[in-house]
Amino acid sequence: MSGAAGGEAYDITETGTGGIPGERPGAPAGALGVAELELKPALEAVLMVVDEPATEEHLARVLQRPRRAVALALRELSDDYTRQGRGFDLRLVAGGWRFYSRAAYADAVESFVLDGQQARLTQAALETLAVVAYRQPVSRSRVSAVRGVNCDGVMRTLLQRGLVEEAGTEPETGAILYRTTNYFLERMGLRGLDELPELAPFLPEADAVEGDSPEGIPSFDVDDSGDSQTDH
Repeated sequence: MSGAAGGEAYDITETGTGGIPGERPGAPAGALGVAELELKPALEAVLMVVDEPATEEHLARVLQRPRRAVALALRELSDDYTRQGRGFDLRLVAGGWRFYSRAAYADAVESFVLDGQQARLTQAALETLAVVAYRQPVSRSRVSAVRGVNCDGVMRTLLQRGLVEEAGTEPETGAILYRTTNYFLERMGLRGLDELPELAPFLPEADAVEGDSPEGIPSFDVDDSGDSQTDH
């Protein structure tokens, strides 16, 4: 009998001293046949159980195939699913491959997953996450300066959800720096940070910002030194 854990096969059959003809003593069950499996179905089987995007290197190592053959098969599978109009898609995200539900069926998936419950980030969390994404690595004080409010509680929420992580300290002040994670890329459907949309087209005019600013919340002018100054 055999099982799998962490992508590796292992043998849990007690054979005593007899062993199994044709297998090396102590060899993982099924290991000798992996390279003979049909590549595309094998990729589908593995990708059905991954909990994060799998890299081409990892898949090639596990399936004992050249990376080029694995990369080609993955792209052909992705094209096949699109051509067939399947409800799922195979995408390259955050440096690896994983199955995703197709965007056209997002409403059906949302209805099933949420089932009347809301599990979305608050507006404050989304704004804070956006600042980290575009200014990373960045300290909490700088994020607070950009938003104009204290963001310590929101940052803790983003850390707990695995969307941001610590990225060392700022040399000048010793403040902890933060950056987005691979999980952030995965949730956003991005291959890398270079796929983030240009920020300028989405920024309102300065007059509009001043007119909409809540009363009592100071605006900040962040200089290049990392210090924030309050406008009066």
